[in-house]
Amino acid sequence: MRHRERGVTFLGWIVILIPVGMVLYAGIRLAPIYLEYMKIARTLEQVRDEHSGDALEPRALRGAIERRFDIESVTVLKKDDIKITKQGSGYLIEADYYDTVPFISNVSLMVEFKKSVTLD
Repeated sequence: MRHRERGVTFLGWIVILIPVGMVLYAGIRLAPIYLEYMKIARTLEQVRDEHSGDALEPRALRGAIERRFDIESVTVLKKDDIKITKQGSGYLIEADYYDTVPFISNVSLMVEFKKSVTLD
């Protein structure tokens, strides 16, 4: 009686592990820029919560954003990169930017981030 061998061959493992490894490596490379985005989003939400109902000028809002960026160690954006526009009786605060991270050799990953909050 002839026994058939079962299992995955070495070539099969390579075909399976290379894509899985590339996805894991991309996740590792992208984690820091997503953590930075979470800091920016948290900053905008804290400024909104702290100054909701206050009659502030855009300059004062930029100062509050800059202080929080310093505390959070945000380096990808500066206070002037945040758009503050008048919207009705309040303001719309927007962070709209791209961030890139090197992936493999001359291939990079670029991610677009958008966060906006309304300050009434």
